[in-house]
Amino acid sequence: MKWEAGLGHDHSHHNTPPVEADGAPRWKHDGVRVIKGDCLDDSTAQTPGMYRQAAINHARVGAQKIWAGTVTIQPDAKTGVHHHGALESVIYVVRGRARMRWGEKLEYVAEAEPGDFIFVPPYVPHQEINADPNQPLECVLVRSDNEAVVVNISNVEPVERPEEVYWIDPIHKAPPA
Repeated sequence: MKWEAGLGHDHSHHNTPPVEADGAPRWKHDGVRVIKGDCLDDSTAQTPGMYRQAAINHARVGAQKIWAGTVTIQPDAKTGVHHHGALESVIYVVRGRARMRWGEKLEYVAEAEPGDFIFVPPYVPHQEINADPNQPLECVLVRSDNEAVVVNISNVEPVERPEEVYWIDPIHKAPPA
């Protein structure tokens, strides 16, 4: 497909940059931000078996439509079956091996290794698994919104049962009994 001016993407961005008192754009302070890897924020929701750190969110940089951070998942850890509502998620595998199961009965499965990207569309029931029993899984996670949406699904039996407990925290609620 050939892209021509005016086709495929609207370049008439409606937001104007914040301005100083003299009317000059505030790009020095409100422009590009670099968040150092050793300065991530772990005051985000934490879950047994996972360690999340926010890099980009509304609180840290004023992001309106995106959340990005890291997650480290302990060896052989598994989530319960869940989806993320209308959110889209992208997972980039840095180290380790991820297994994703999805579908109405988790009938589909795929694995990802370092350098691979995983896309999770809205409302897709899935289960996240560290496929390696011996080493942590380290990933970069990007969500299409700042709102943490997790809907646990109790009427789907996971093919690979979670270890001991569901990942339950402020965003991973316990499924109904």
